[in-house]
Formats: sequence, C-alpha cells, structure tokens
Amino acid sequence: MFEDIRNEVREVVFYLAEKANLQPGAVVVLGCSTSEVAGGRIGKNSVPELGDALAEAMISACREKGLHPVFQCCEHLNRALVMEQSLLNRLGLIQVNAMPVPKAGGSTGAAAYQRFEKPALALAIQADAAIDIGDTLVGMHIRPVAVPLRMEGKEAKVGQAHVVMAYSRLPFIGGERTQYPQK
Repeated sequence: MFEDIRNEVREVVFYLAEKANLQPGAVVVLGCSTSEVAGGRIGKNSVPELGDALAEAMISACREKGLHPVFQCCEHLNRALVMEQSLLNRLGLIQVNAMPVPKAGGSTGAAAYQRFEKPALALAIQADAAIDIGDTLVGMHIRPVAVPLRMEGKEAKVGQAHVVMAYSRLPFIGGERTQYPQK
C-alpha cells in the first residue's frame, strides 16, 4: 500500500544527495507530516502506519548513500531530533529526555525511534541537508548557509505532501580582494 511513498522518499533522498554533492557521513534531517502525505492538514490526521513506511524508507535510502538520517519531531517535543545515540555522541549534541509517540513527536519520528538500534533525542542540530515533507519548517536544523533545492522538471511530492529540500554550503567571507578555491 505504501510502496509508491517509499519510492518517492528514496527518489527525494537520492536527488538531494546527488545535487548537494553530499559525502558519506553527511547528516540529513527529515521533517514529515503524515497528515499532509495522506492528503489531510498538518497535525490533524496522524497516520502511524504511514509514519513507519516513511521512516523505513528514509533510513534505508540514507544507508544506501552512506548518510545519517535524523528525524524532526513535532512542536509538542519542541522539534527535538531522533537519531542514533552514536551520532548524537559523535556530534556532541545536547540530549533530551523524551520518547516520541504519534500524538507527541509525530508518527514518523515515533517510528524512527522504534526502528533505530539505540535511539536518542537531541535538542538541536546543524545538519548538512534537510528534507521537509508537508511544510513542517525543518530549516532551523540546517547549518548556514542553507541553499534551497527543487527537483527539476516536476514538483516534488511524497503522497499528497509538498516537498522542500535544502543543503548547506560554506559561507563566503571577505571583500573584493578575497579569492576562493575552485570547486
């Protein structure tokens, strides 16, 4: 039933990885509203089974690309982030004490928490890139400078939800005499 949605998530992750030139080890945050994916209004019709399919697809696609998946919770958990404990420790993030559930954390975040080997919640992160499915305002979790990314040739959607992507680039500093390496 959710195979199309899994494929759409995989397509979005792969597109972002390619266009943003994400290297293995990069961190990608997913903000996701299952209500929006199912065609409803954000925060009104949470679908736990859909959240599990979305979490599974994100984790699988990120692993294929060597990326670290992170999941933004909803505002009821102050947009805390679900990730593997090892990633939280490696990045030196502030851990918070909560466990997401569909009505307090979101269906996708709750499912990711159940799917991770050793799940943990961080207060905040500055990730390399982010995917926002359903206009969940995930931009606060991208390190400066955020570069918006749209899919070429079509509007990016997962289910019925609008998808926005962004990645970070190094800030340019200096004035008119500054020189930058070629990339």
